[in-house]
Amino acid sequence: MQTNFKKDQLLDPEIQNSEKIFRKCVHCGMCNATCPTYQVLGDELDGPRGRIYMIKDMLENNKPANEKIVKHIDRCLSCYACVTTCPSGVDYLHLVDHGRNHIERTYKRPLFERLLRNLLAFVLPRPKLFKFLGSLAMFTKPVHSVLPKKLKHMISFMPKSFPKSEYPENIVFKPSKKSISKVALLTGCVQKAISPNINDSSINVLLRHGIEVHVLKEIKCCGSLTHHMGKEEASHQYFLENINAWHKLIEKEKIDAILVNTSGCGTTIKDYGFIFKNHPDKSLRKKAKEVSEIALDITEYLEESIKLDFTRTNNSKRYNIAYHSACSMQHGQKVHSQPIELLKMTGNNILEIPDGHLCCGSAGTYNLMQEEMASELLKRKCENIKKIKPDLIAAGNVGCITQIEKGIDIPIVHTIELIDWFTGGKKPEGLGNI
Repeated sequence: MQTNFKKDQLLDPEIQNSEKIFRKCVHCGMCNATCPTYQVLGDELDGPRGRIYMIKDMLENNKPANEKIVKHIDRCLSCYACVTTCPSGVDYLHLVDHGRNHIERTYKRPLFERLLRNLLAFVLPRPKLFKFLGSLAMFTKPVHSVLPKKLKHMISFMPKSFPKSEYPENIVFKPSKKSISKVALLTGCVQKAISPNINDSSINVLLRHGIEVHVLKEIKCCGSLTHHMGKEEASHQYFLENINAWHKLIEKEKIDAILVNTSGCGTTIKDYGFIFKNHPDKSLRKKAKEVSEIALDITEYLEESIKLDFTRTNNSKRYNIAYHSACSMQHGQKVHSQPIELLKMTGNNILEIPDGHLCCGSAGTYNLMQEEMASELLKRKCENIKKIKPDLIAAGNVGCITQIEKGIDIPIVHTIELIDWFTGGKKPEGLGNI
C-alpha cells in the first residue's frame, strides 16, 4: 500500500510504525475471509481491509475521527484472526491500537456512551469495587424496565454471587516438596472477582508439581481493558506498575516465568516490550522487554516445562470435551496446540469446534458495548458447539467462558480447572452433576 506521510509526521515513532504496517498491505482481502464482523455484515468497512484504509486516511491527513469511522472501528473485536490469515504479515494488532488512540484523542462521543465507557474503564479493573456494585445490581430489579437498554444488558452479565478464593494475595506459595521452579501468577481483575476458582486451580496444579508461586498485591489489572478502549494514559499506568513490580521480583527471586491464565491479559503482557520499545527511558525499555519475554500462558508453561502427573485422579469416567480456542490465545499469542495436547493427556476425547477461528463475541468489553454483534457471534458459536455434541466445554479465557455460558446449557470451565481435576484436585463446580 502506497503511503503519503509527510517528513515531520514520520518523526513520530507511532506514525513510523503504522506507516511500515500500511506498506505491507497488498489489498488482497484474504483477511475478510476470517473476520467475524465481515462474515456477518458483508460490509467492506467492517473488515480489516476497510478499517486499514480508514485508519490510514485519518493518520495520513491528520484528520479527526468522525461518527462513521468510529462506528466501524468500534465494531472491530480485536480478535486478530486477520493477523493469522494475512499472507503479507500485516500487523493489524498494533495498527488498530493506534487507530483507537487517535479516535480517543480526536472524537467526542455522545454523553451516555462516554459515561458508560468511563464507568467500565474505572470499575472493571478494580475487583472490590466491581463486586460491591455487582452486589447492588440485584436491587435494580424494581426499576429494571425503565433502565436504558445498554445498562440492562450490562447488568445481565453480573454474577448472582461472588465466590471467595482459597488463597490469600501477596504471598509466596511453596510446594510441599523442594521447588523445581519459581513463577509469578497474574490473578487478574474481573477474573479475581467472578471466577477465583481459576486462580485456585492454577496454584493447585503448580504446587502439586513442585512449582513455587508468587502472587503480588501490586499487580492489579494488566491494562488491556483500557488499552483496547484507546485510553492510553490509563492503560500505560497499569503497564508501568506491573512492569516495575514484576521486574523487581525477577531480579530478587530469579523467577522463571510470569504465568497468565486469562488469554486476553496474556496477549497484552507479551506486548509490553513492543509498547515501550521507543520510550525515552532506556531502563524502562529493558524492563518491559524482559517482562514480556518470560510471560507465558499457563498451558504453554505446563506443556513445555512440566511433566504433569495424571495418575492421581479417582475419576474413571471419560468425557467428550469441546475445546474453545480464545481469539487472544490462538491469534493474539499463537497458542493453540498446547492446551489441546494437555487436555488429551487427561484421557478424555477432545473435540475441536467447527469454525473455531471465529470469535464468540466476548472480546473484553465488546459484548457489553456491541450487544447486537456480540449476540450474533455468540449464537453462531453455540450452534457450532452443539454440532459436535460435547459433554462439556473447556476454554482458556474467563471472558469467553462468561459469554458462552449465556448462550448454551452445556457446562463450560477453564482448561486449568480440568487439568487440576485430572491431576488429583477436586471436580470443578461449574460441571454440576455430569
